[in-house]
Order: sequence, then structure tokens, then C-alpha cells
Amino acid sequence: MMRTTDLTSSTLAALRRRRPYPAVTVTLPTDPRATPAMAKNAVQLRNMIAEAKRRLEADPDVPREARFDISEQLDKAAAEVESRYFGESLAIFAARGEHELWYLPRHAPERVVFSDTYLTRNLVAARERTRPYWVLTVAADLTTLWSGSNGTLREEQAHGFPATPPSLAPDPEREERTGDVPGPFGGENARMYLRQVDAGIEKLLAAEPRPLYLVGAVEALSLLEDVGGAARSAVSKVVKGGLAGGPASALTEAVTQARDEHAAQDAERVMARIDQAQGRKTFAAGLEEVWQVAREGRIELLAVEEGYQRTVRVTGEHLVPVDPAGTSPEELGSEVQEDIVDEIIETALDTSSEVAFLPDDALRAHDRIVAVLRF
Repeated sequence: MMRTTDLTSSTLAALRRRRPYPAVTVTLPTDPRATPAMAKNAVQLRNMIAEAKRRLEADPDVPREARFDISEQLDKAAAEVESRYFGESLAIFAARGEHELWYLPRHAPERVVFSDTYLTRNLVAARERTRPYWVLTVAADLTTLWSGSNGTLREEQAHGFPATPPSLAPDPEREERTGDVPGPFGGENARMYLRQVDAGIEKLLAAEPRPLYLVGAVEALSLLEDVGGAARSAVSKVVKGGLAGGPASALTEAVTQARDEHAAQDAERVMARIDQAQGRKTFAAGLEEVWQVAREGRIELLAVEEGYQRTVRVTGEHLVPVDPAGTSPEELGSEVQEDIVDEIIETALDTSSEVAFLPDDALRAHDRIVAVLRF
């Protein structure tokens, strides 16, 4: 069972790795809110798995052994689904000898896709929209790393964390010479420990760049900044001790104000970039125009309203709006994209664009989606 907070760069690269045809992707919307919906979710899941199996049987390019193997993988994935983890949608990936199950906090359409790699656009867009961040709690005896997104925070054991001070033998000669015992943040032992923490921060942000919030007592944060430069990349420092062991709820509360302030500052920065781009004519707005420049790899910064989703029909070089509520599945057809905004987000990220999400109505004057262009 995986959630979008588990989607690291290495995990995404593994999902996108080419596989012997077919790598099967099944996505479907789910409703976590009401008990009657659970039965509906189960029926939808059975129907989508049945559709995937039907296509396996009908596809002449699928070898017999692969057909049996992938059908078994689909059944295993379906058996692992637990309604208590439901978000807004579900993604199942199945290929020969493997399957993965992902719970997504954003809507994804009903879809069965056969290719030589998995369809990841809904995972990527959902992760970006949850605004992932890091929290590092620093104490004299322990430093812990926490991975956060909207509504969740959990401890991570990676990149050298949790970290503890090195064990050094007492130095009675020094104590006799100086007449004192170093405090918890005095002496070379503390500096060695926090250099280790600083190196871990550098590796962490190189591998998985996210906003970083440092939490700890004044002495801990001051010495950490003094021994190295990585800590200066934190977007905020929260002076509050005693939280190295959590709990997650207390840590979430401790960084809430800092996160809100950072979000407001970031929104101001993005809007200023948009204003500058308009003046320089390096600017695109509206779904079709942004879709076109995304495919050309021209986006430097993509700004999207948080709740923005659109269903369209792709006709040549144009996008035609479609009302999915008033259109049957047969009428939708393969040229209809129910997640065109998610596709634009993934395309932008694939070309090293920055993606920023703004509150609904913030981009109303620009049709809710804007691109600042490289050229």
C-alpha cells in the first residue's frame, strides 16, 4: 500500500522504467466518505479489474504466460485494497511478477492503460498538490526527520536520520584542566554530531527537494547553523524543544504557522513573477495555450489553482471542453482527457519546470492556469 507521500524521485523512476509489454495501469475514482459508497467502490474496482483482464485476453500481443501472470497480479492488488485508506482515487500497477497499489488524494478517471511503462501523471500531480515538506527536529541526543503533506506527518528513516551523537569516552584531564564539563551543545562531540546532521540535510535536499522546517531549542538551531551551510536552506526555523520524539500531532501544530507564512510568501512571489512575465511577453494563460507551451518544453514556472480540473477532447492542436456528467463513457472516447491539468503538471515537471499551486480564484483573470516562459 502506497500513498503519494511515498512517491520519491527514485520510486517515480522505478515506476517509469520500461517493462515488457504490457505494463497495466488501472485508475478509478473512490469515495471515502459514506458507507454505501464502499459497496460502490468495490463494484467499480471489480469492473475495472474485469475490463483489464478482458483486454489481456483480447490483445494478440500479450503472450499466454504473461496473460496469466498479470491477471494474477491484478487479483492480488485488488485483494489488498482496504477502504479505510481510500482517498479520492485509486491506482493499480501490474506487470509480470509485480504489482503496486496507490491511494491518491485527488480525483483520477476510470481508465485501463496498456503500455511498456506505467501511467504516473495522476500520482505526480496528486503529490505536488499535497505540498510535501520536511520537518527536522534537532535535540542534544536525537535528530529525527519527518515527511509531511496536507493532513499527514510521519517519521522517516532515511538519509542518515534518525541521528544521534557519537559516543566519546570521558576526558578527565580536560575536565581537570578547564574545571567544567561541556554542556549538551558544548565541546567537539556536539559539533561532530551536528556536522553529521548538516551533511544529512544536504543529502536529503539533493535527493528530495522540498521546503524544510527546522524545529528545536535555540542552542541546537544556532549551533547547527554555525557548523555548516545546509541548515540555511530551511524555509523556517521553529524554536521549540522537546519534540524530537514527536508525536506527529504536536509537530504538525508547531509548524502550522510557519507553513502558512511560507505559503503566503510563496503565493506573493509567484504572482510577482506572473506580473513580470506579462510585462516581458514571456507569459501564457488559459488551458489550451499552456498545454501547447508545456508540450514544447517552454515553461519555467507553472501556476495552477488548487482545485482546477478540466475534461477536454483533444482534436489536433486544440482542446475542446467536454462535460463528463452529460457524456456517456462510449461518447467520451480515447481522445478525451479527463485529467488534462494533471498531464500538463507532469509534462512541466518532466522538463524541470517549477510548479506552484495557488488558492482558487487567485488566477481567475488568467483562466485559472498560467505559465511563465523560458523563451
